[in-house]
Amino acid sequence: MKTTTVIVSRKGAERARDGHLWIYRSDLLDGGGDAAPGASVHVRDERGRFVGCALYSDRSQIALRLLTWREETIDRDWWRERLRASIARRAGLEQEADAFRLVYAEGDALPSLIVDRYADVLVLQTLSQGTDAVKGMLVELLVELTGARAVIERNDVRVRALEGLPLTAGVVYGDAPEEMEVVQHGTRFRVAPLGGQKTGAFLDQRENHLAARRLARGRALDCFTFNGAFALHMAASCESVLGLDISAEAVAASRRNAELNGFSNVEFREANVFDALREMQDAGERFDTIVLDPPAFAKNRASVRAAARGYKEINLRALKLLNPNGVLITCTCSYHMTEPQFHEVIAEAASDARRRLQIVEKRIQSSDHPVLVGVPETLYLKCVIARAVD
Repeated sequence: MKTTTVIVSRKGAERARDGHLWIYRSDLLDGGGDAAPGASVHVRDERGRFVGCALYSDRSQIALRLLTWREETIDRDWWRERLRASIARRAGLEQEADAFRLVYAEGDALPSLIVDRYADVLVLQTLSQGTDAVKGMLVELLVELTGARAVIERNDVRVRALEGLPLTAGVVYGDAPEEMEVVQHGTRFRVAPLGGQKTGAFLDQRENHLAARRLARGRALDCFTFNGAFALHMAASCESVLGLDISAEAVAASRRNAELNGFSNVEFREANVFDALREMQDAGERFDTIVLDPPAFAKNRASVRAAARGYKEINLRALKLLNPNGVLITCTCSYHMTEPQFHEVIAEAASDARRRLQIVEKRIQSSDHPVLVGVPETLYLKCVIARAVD
């Protein structure tokens, strides 16, 4: 069957040739021609030169998602090889963790496709018309390549509405448990791929948890603890750890995880972190290590200024609670908050707190969430580890 060709503007073609995988609807010169929703198409510029093969959407403002710059047939064998290569890039990770990302969408040049591994269960997200159209085939290939006993789809995310796709979640292959145990760097966690946040857990901080374990000491505070991952990794290095989260469900899960690991020096409390930091400052409490890992404050570009105020507030309060030579591990998962903006927020908080900070490490998301050069959207997590040297 002949592949449909879509003609794009010079601007769209140049963006693709510079390495980005998205071409916007405003750059389509033929309105998508007669391409079917979710189809793989050939992309050419206005002079007829080949740009690449892409997945087409008739609803999203991201009309084309580039799969390859080469003129190839996008068939089952193509998908099998791309999936195999992505999985092979994670070879060896299973020796330190059995929960990590196998396919990171644009980061692995497989736009709009996410696959996470939780032991022998895979969690799949097909976030565009293109990947959703081949979802059944992708499930078959993933089982073939990994031997997974079950595959769950977590397609209950709002971005699918932009593609005109329904929000769905459930088991699409095998028999998956509602809850299961995974291990990261020797620390055990209970996760719920069918009902937890994201695909069951936040996997992008995995390597930063190790950095925290290495540098943490004394009395530690873990803010926005979620399932207690930072707190439990630091427990082996600290005298005591206090984890805070506004969600009663998250606190209960953290406590179960602490019990699972036999930690007696970790406590979790349900609290609004902003209020708790002020109250602890008023009470004269102090900590040797503080982790700030909040949810994304900046959901879009328009909210960056307000988000910066929130990030500054928690960093200011944390710095006032930090002992001399104490360690601050502060994060943002907001893509729209750039690294320079985040560093400026930290600097302003340090100035207002009258603390001198020494940057120990600048970190990003874990290596199973690779950043693709030319696609800045693949870099979203920033983590700064600093030491108070006053």
